[in-house]
Formats: sequence, C-alpha cells, structure tokens
Amino acid sequence: MSADRIVFGAAAMPEPDRDWLAAAERLPIESVWQGGHILPPSPTGEAVTRLSLMVAWTERVRVGTATLLLPLYQPVIVAKQLADLDARSGGRVSVGLGVGGEFRHEFEAVGVPLSERGPRTDEAMDVLRALWRDEPVDHEGRFFRLRDLHLRPVRGLDGSVMRPGGPPLIVSGRAGPAMRRAARRGDGWMPYLMSPSAYARSVTAIRQEAAAIGRDLTGFEWTMYLYCSIRRDGDHARAEVAEFLGGAYGDKPGDMLRRIAPAGTPDEVAVRLQEYVDAGVRHFVIAPATRSDTLNVVRLAAEEVLPRLELPVRVGQ
Repeated sequence: MSADRIVFGAAAMPEPDRDWLAAAERLPIESVWQGGHILPPSPTGEAVTRLSLMVAWTERVRVGTATLLLPLYQPVIVAKQLADLDARSGGRVSVGLGVGGEFRHEFEAVGVPLSERGPRTDEAMDVLRALWRDEPVDHEGRFFRLRDLHLRPVRGLDGSVMRPGGPPLIVSGRAGPAMRRAARRGDGWMPYLMSPSAYARSVTAIRQEAAAIGRDLTGFEWTMYLYCSIRRDGDHARAEVAEFLGGAYGDKPGDMLRRIAPAGTPDEVAVRLQEYVDAGVRHFVIAPATRSDTLNVVRLAAEEVLPRLELPVRVGQ
C-alpha cells in the first residue's frame, strides 16, 4: 500500500454479515477485518472462520484478521488455511496477528504455555513464510520441526492462486516486543487502544529497530485499529464509546478514552484522526465502538471523515 495516501477499512462488528459486508463494499473503504478468540467468554466467532465468511461474502475489498492469535495455532495448519483463502479470494487476504494472553484458559486448553507466546509467534511467522514459498521446507526450531514439507496452495475456480510469498503479516500489539516483531518480521504494524503520540513513538521504535538490522521498510503498512463512534450527535457518540469500551476493556477514565478512542461528530473525529495521520498512520481500520447501527459509523467515517484528512507536507515541497 502506498505511503502517499490515506485509506480506511472497517471492522465487521459484531459478526461478519452478508448484507453488512455488501453495503460496506459500496462505501469508499479498502478493507474489512475481523478477529476472534478460540474460547472467548462471549458467544463470538473464531478468526479463521470469520475470515472465511468475509472471503465468501465480499468481492472487492481486502479481508483481514484483526487479530489472529498465532501462538494458539499449529502453523502448518493455519498456513494451509490462509493460503487457500488467499487463492480463493484472488489475493485479497491480509493476516493481522498478535500474541494474545488476556484469556489464560485458551493457552491452557491447547497446551501452549503463556510464557512462550512471544517466541512461538516469531517462529510461527518464519514457518508461514517458508511454507508459502511453494517449495520443500526443512525447519528445525525450538517449537516446530519440519522435514521436506511442501505446501501446495489450491487454485480458485477462476484460476486465481495465492500471491507469491503469501498474504502480508501485519503485527498487532502495543508493547516493545510487538514493535520489534513488526520491525523484524512484519509487513506492517497495527496497534490498538493507542494515542497519536504513542503511535508516533512506535513508528520511531520500529524504524530504529529495522535500521539496526539493515531492513528496508519500503512497502511497510502503517495501520491503526481504531475504536471510535461517529454520530451527528457528538454527545451520543461519546456515550457509546464510554459504554462499549467500559464493558469490553474495564473501566477507563474519560480523559484516557478521549486519547485512544475518538468519538463525536464527523468534524470532531476528523480533527482527532488527523493527529494519527501526522503520527504516521496511513490505513485506519474503523472499529465501531457501539452495539447498534455500526454501518452508519463506517459510512460517516468513509464519506465525511476521510475526505477531511491530509497527508503531512514533506520538507522541501
């Protein structure tokens, strides 16, 4: 994705729905995303299942996981699943991934120590990339050992195949290890619940880490998964965010919510999102922080907020 333009995506909340996705594809957005836990406390879906539905029910937009908790998955299986979905979608899949950890019982249930989630994720990313090269793979790692394995992606009915090298891996998180993972192994960075100033610091950290290992970040995707609500009535939008995030992430003071979850009228939210653009964001994933009429939040974002945003002027222009 070009660093010279700003694009919007949307989280298909609360669950992928055929009519919702059809309506979203008619808006000026470029992607839809949905994640999912294996054993969530509420009756919600799992990441690869949701991704499959989005592949089947869309035609134009990129479809991505936000996020796939990679350490919970055996990488050979998930590599095959994602390769097949990328082929059948015509190369539209993106893999937002993270380490999870908020629900300890998920790790216990699949036999993965919580303390290993970071290094398992790093190694699993290496395994995915190796398997997606469409050639025999030998891998001897701390957690996974592969001998002469060759993953052969399917071909879609229209002849489409998985992109060379597989779908992009977009790293999610907020802490230092996630930033290092993005700099060393990721095709992009997609934090959440992060203020513009914190995002700017993360950009600096990732660029410094990449420079230290001699990695060129050309083509790297600077994404932000952004909880927000946009309404004609700004007070109503702010109340929605307070109620939504208070239930999902515990009670947060109002000043913190204002920093990490923009809410208000289109004009008010545009001012806040411009701060993220100035900090380095180029791809916003709008996650409606409301339990009703989520499509209207996405519509107002795409039609009235996006046109107000401007790229920073480069020195010398």
